[in-house]
Amino acid sequence: MTGPRPSSGAAERDIYLTLRREIAAPVEAVYAAWTEPEQLRRWLAPGGATVVRAVAEVEVGGTFLAEMRGPDGRKYLARGRYLEVVPQVRLVHTWRWEGSEVETLLTVEFEQAASARTRVTLTHSRFARNEARDEHVQGWTGCLAKLEALWAG
Repeated sequence: MTGPRPSSGAAERDIYLTLRREIAAPVEAVYAAWTEPEQLRRWLAPGGATVVRAVAEVEVGGTFLAEMRGPDGRKYLARGRYLEVVPQVRLVHTWRWEGSEVETLLTVEFEQAASARTRVTLTHSRFARNEARDEHVQGWTGCLAKLEALWAG
């Protein structure tokens, strides 16, 4: 689901995306995949890209960093600061690509579902352009597929 979201400022428009997945693992395991650098390296890059460095200082004010390499060798670096941390419930941190002036906001919510499954809701907001949002829909879809695959047979 994508599109403008109502905000407190009537004239304000927030370009965002929301993706939902149900993962075949308990909340504790899925939350760890989002908060432990060695696990982030396993899935936080879409397609043939890989994560070569990850930092997750999971506390308010702590650093988030993901350095990715594309199949062509290009480097992509995203960094941010944790703004909200509710263990196994919600993570909120900023997200800024190296070389960009635009700082976006990533919110990930975790909810226990039936049979040791976890509902993950990812909302990435504050995009400056619809095209940037659309690129991130593709990227996050690829990342979430890799996350789901961590627990697939």
